[in-house]
Amino acid sequence: MAEPVLDIRNLSVNYLTPRGTVKALRRINLQVPSAKVVGLVGESGCGKSTLISTVIRLMAENARVAAGEIRFTGKDMQQLSPRDLRAIRGRDMSMVFQDPMTALNPVFTVGRQMADIQYRDAVSRKEKLKRASDMLSLVGIPDAVSRLDNYPHHFSGGMRQRITIAMALLVQPKLLIADEPTTALDATLEVQIIRLLKALQADFQCAILFISHHLNVIAELCDFVGVMYAGELVEKGSVRDIFHRPGHPYTRALLECDPSVIAEPTRFLPTIPGEIPSLIDLPEGCIFHDRCPRAAQVCKKTPPPEVSLAEHHTVACHCLEV
Repeated sequence: MAEPVLDIRNLSVNYLTPRGTVKALRRINLQVPSAKVVGLVGESGCGKSTLISTVIRLMAENARVAAGEIRFTGKDMQQLSPRDLRAIRGRDMSMVFQDPMTALNPVFTVGRQMADIQYRDAVSRKEKLKRASDMLSLVGIPDAVSRLDNYPHHFSGGMRQRITIAMALLVQPKLLIADEPTTALDATLEVQIIRLLKALQADFQCAILFISHHLNVIAELCDFVGVMYAGELVEKGSVRDIFHRPGHPYTRALLECDPSVIAEPTRFLPTIPGEIPSLIDLPEGCIFHDRCPRAAQVCKKTPPPEVSLAEHHTVACHCLEV
């Protein structure tokens, strides 16, 4: 694996609420190598968006980093001043947000917004607009020069998502963070956006941290995958490891719940029995033991160690069956 652009070490994040402290992330270790795509997958509420907001330091007011560090190109993100952060965000690190319908400012033209994000570059506005139109053409926006004068409401959802991707890549970042960028799109547009991201990543050779709960999207786009459950990273490995040799019971259950693997017609979709535990009053032992079909007595009392199954493939589980 190449040297990581992003290196997350033993990260824990809490939210302070009137009901108590929500332990949203606990002991997260994750690396994003240069020129690779790393996916994060898990149920809603597992901590994926909290993790990326902590990485880019766009956290809620009640969020606190309880432990750990985040290193981006060797720099400790938690120790950077606001000025140093502004120098990184939007240049070395870009983000594509989840909802394309609200990601763009509705009162400014697309051309103005794409020119404004290049404010650090000492070039003429004409050159900035030229770069913007070239990037729009690259992401598949037809007649890009004339469309710079259009407002966001003149574009469809799929077009807007292409524009946000173009804006994120316009500065040629070292790391692109994509927070479920296809969730608001229909299935056909989702496929188009994933293929576009894959092609652009190959062209620009940037690292991508891609967040999704769609397993098929993760399998299509990513080189490595991290599986999150209730604030913990329970398994990580290559795409082949995760999809063909899953080690954690939760990973296996997620794959079995994928509708695309259902062989016969049925009125009922497969589900994982039980509920996600409270992140305020965490259970002892393995966080998944209440829902795990293989749980043993040790799982109820002792947190599982991280076990290496292969190069880059680790699982946090007491009862491995691989």
